[in-house]
Amino acid sequence: MEAVTVVWTAAGVGMALVYWFVWVMGAAEVKGKRAVDLKMGSITNDKVKDKYTQYWSFFRRPKETATTEASAEKVPAFVDTFYNLVTDIYEWGWGQSFHFSPSLPGHSHREATRVHEERVSDLLGAKPGHRILDVGCGVGGPMRAIAAHSGSHVVGITINEYQVNRARAHNRKAGLDSRCEVVCGNFLSMPFAVDSFDGAYSIEATCHAPRLQDVYGEVFRVLKPGGLYVSYEWVTTSIYRADNPEHVEAIHGIERGDALPGLRRQDEIASMAKEVGFEVLKELDLALPPALPWWTRLKMGRLAYWRNSLVVRVLTVLRIAPKGVCEVHEMLYETAQHLTRGGETGIFTPMHMVLLRKPAAAESK
Repeated sequence: MEAVTVVWTAAGVGMALVYWFVWVMGAAEVKGKRAVDLKMGSITNDKVKDKYTQYWSFFRRPKETATTEASAEKVPAFVDTFYNLVTDIYEWGWGQSFHFSPSLPGHSHREATRVHEERVSDLLGAKPGHRILDVGCGVGGPMRAIAAHSGSHVVGITINEYQVNRARAHNRKAGLDSRCEVVCGNFLSMPFAVDSFDGAYSIEATCHAPRLQDVYGEVFRVLKPGGLYVSYEWVTTSIYRADNPEHVEAIHGIERGDALPGLRRQDEIASMAKEVGFEVLKELDLALPPALPWWTRLKMGRLAYWRNSLVVRVLTVLRIAPKGVCEVHEMLYETAQHLTRGGETGIFTPMHMVLLRKPAAAESK
């Protein structure tokens, strides 16, 4: 009798733990996704593993992905695949804003994220009546924060159709669908008219472009003369040494795990912006002191990674989650280690900020 009691007690505790891990804890910041609802974007369950293998094969050597015109043309499609694979995992384990932000003493990660996003709005001087472009909007976390903070109308573009649907659903839920619009498209060739936006921003998104000048040129085209553009760029810093194997492995790990066709150097960004016609008003690495480390959240989240890995494996065994999810989750965990290493050594920053202006007398091409 006692043995039966022990078994039932253990089973009850086990079920309670599963319930806590999967349904109660939910996402790290905003419970937009539950583990039992994880999908791989628009990829059908039987194709997940194949798509992951194709992605990994393409980005295995990041610097080679954009060395020829033919390979560079393939990058957008593989970036789309990447976001099909990771969007739900990002939402579940990170929140609706797919970017980093400096830690703020006494504030949650969610509050720090909001402050980081509202800085963009303030730099642009966004206000009611303005039409603002979000270049690479993901599922729309920054878009909603900026629309709510400024009262402006924000139009986001993402290459991933699944993200479009997720963003629209979040916009409706937040009551901001009248001020937040989402378009599916490639930011290297945007479906917007010349001189049609009062301002624009990109938060850790243009790093996916094989050539930064191409996406900057498109933003320049659609901005009104005198319009401002703020971008937070992923770059290597002056500390990075290409002859240091540890530096190279960390940067290559970041590129492989984040669908990047090669990170750019910090000192290249301003000249690339000028090349397409922008005036550079301000340039600053927002990760430098007195800012607190942006990678703290990655280190503090190791327990969450372990928990999530356990949940994903269980759901895969039960065939609730598709095959290949474990591999994707493991890739993201390894990438987090490389990102942490890049932050701790100072060789990488995800928030090199540039404030650019399209000259008032400029002619869009």
